[in-house]
Amino acid sequence: MTITQVSENKVFGGRHVQYRHQANSLACDMRFAIFLPPQASENHKVPVLYWLSGLTCTDENFMQKAGALRIAAELGMAIVAPDTSPRGEAVPDDADNSYDFGHGAGFYVDATREPWSANYQMYSYIRDELPALIEQHFPVTEQKVISGHSMGGHGALVLALRNPGFYQSVTAFSPICNPSACPWGEKALGNYLGDDKTAWQQYDASILMSNLEQKQQIPALVTQGGDDDFLEQQLKPDTLVAAAKHSGYPLSYELQAGYDHSYYFISSFIEQHLRFHARHLGLG
Repeated sequence: MTITQVSENKVFGGRHVQYRHQANSLACDMRFAIFLPPQASENHKVPVLYWLSGLTCTDENFMQKAGALRIAAELGMAIVAPDTSPRGEAVPDDADNSYDFGHGAGFYVDATREPWSANYQMYSYIRDELPALIEQHFPVTEQKVISGHSMGGHGALVLALRNPGFYQSVTAFSPICNPSACPWGEKALGNYLGDDKTAWQQYDASILMSNLEQKQQIPALVTQGGDDDFLEQQLKPDTLVAAAKHSGYPLSYELQAGYDHSYYFISSFIEQHLRFHARHLGLG
């Protein structure tokens, strides 16, 4: 698996680098960004945080706006930020060019419905292909944690809940907690997976968390802004809290008064999330 460098910047003693590669699972070129802290070298491998961004985002939003790199450099943690969907002229997009489906809105699922199924295999890309690529080319360990925002928070929770032991911990900002029962999720899951709603349940964090046995549970932190415009209609965190209570899941949920859905919110609490992951990775 080969990669081609697109850009590089030195930051907090480490390196932020963008790469492009041919993604076999998505049948298109994909771009990702990686931050390598100053501790990373040929003689010292570091653990990795995988960050999944939300609707309309690329690999750039989090790296530029979240304020995470200073803390990651201190902790000795690499960060990988993939794009949010397959892209390119040959990749089908929403006919109406809407922001919540198609390009920039892969929803971290493996599509089963044509024409989306040929490219929209984001779940497999994030779980299998991308980590294999990262571990092949960079000085990182097999220790992984995962986090994300909004659509990416949904993706992070689903990947962690469906793959016990694969990640050491999971966090999310303003995740879409119950996509089977919200407009964003109904549109995306209906188009990517079809009308059978039982197929949607494998990508619904509230349903997954409600049914997960204790031996499969990993530490989870969810932070939600109290003034988020999408709180009630789209995100539905109460369903996730209820699911955790039902299964006894170790979920820490925090509702932060006055904060919205933006990167101002994320940057306010990203240090807490990184240090949460660091504890479960044994860093410091």
